[in-house]
Parts: sequence; structure tokens; C-alpha cells
Amino acid sequence: MPNEKTAAPVYSERQWAPLWWWPVGLGIIGLLAATLHMGAPGIHAWLPYVLLIPVPVWVLLWMGRHRVEVAPDANGTLELRTDKAHLPVTYVARAAVVPTSAKSAAMGRQLDPAAFVQHRPWIGPMVLLVLDDPDDPTPYWLISARHPDKVLAALGIEPRKS
Repeated sequence: MPNEKTAAPVYSERQWAPLWWWPVGLGIIGLLAATLHMGAPGIHAWLPYVLLIPVPVWVLLWMGRHRVEVAPDANGTLELRTDKAHLPVTYVARAAVVPTSAKSAAMGRQLDPAAFVQHRPWIGPMVLLVLDDPDDPTPYWLISARHPDKVLAALGIEPRKS
């Protein structure tokens, strides 16, 4: 029986924070460290930088820890994985790409409270997967994806035409 961890993903996407956030985060922390330094000699000259510079690095790496994957499960059935959640493709009734322009409507008043949402504000488009599972109260999944067409193609689902 194949191991779930060894199955090569058909599609994989790491949801890193935008590159322009790095200089901004490091700049803000650099200014804070310089404020704490204030020209003091000795340990006070370098300690704020050593203690504070890892903070934005850790935060930005932590924000980019999420991954969207399409890979076969232990039985060979394709499934969508996002963090610890798994969705076998057999339970997807229909799917659609939510463009960036429709994201606020999908995440606003139209959002079902029982839906599974994996949202990253720095990623524009989303994938909408409507479920057909009588045992699951979740009506649909709404997931941020940089390339939603590639996610649906990897799942073998034809996106719904609007």
C-alpha cells in the first residue's frame, strides 16, 4: 500500500507572502531597533538588532507556511490538501474559479458560515468546490490559489462556466 507522504503531488503551490513585504517588515523592525539603540555604546548598540531582526523573518515565513496540493491518497484517489484538511475529488459536485473581482462578494454576505475557507488576503483568485457528501455538513470549500485553473485541471474537474 503506498504511503500518503510518498505519493508525488500532481500540483503543489506554496502560498508565500509577497516579496515586497520583506523589505517593509525588515525596514520597520530596523527603525524600531535603531530607536532602541539610540547611539548607546556596548551591548545596547547591537542587541536590539539581534533580537528584533528575526521577528519579521519568522512572521513572514510563518505566513507562507500554507500549501495547496493535489495528490493521490493511499487508495490512489486524487484529493485536494490544504494544511491538514483533505478533500477527495469524488465528493466534489462542481467547481468554479472565483476571480479577484468577485472575491469580496464570495467572502462577504454570500459566504455560508458552514463553508470551509482557506483565505490568504495577498492571493487574489480563489477556487470554489461545491461538495456532494451527505455525511458532511460543509456545503463547499473556498480556497485561495494563485493558479486556480491549474488546481482544477490537476483535480480533473471542468470549471463551471458563468
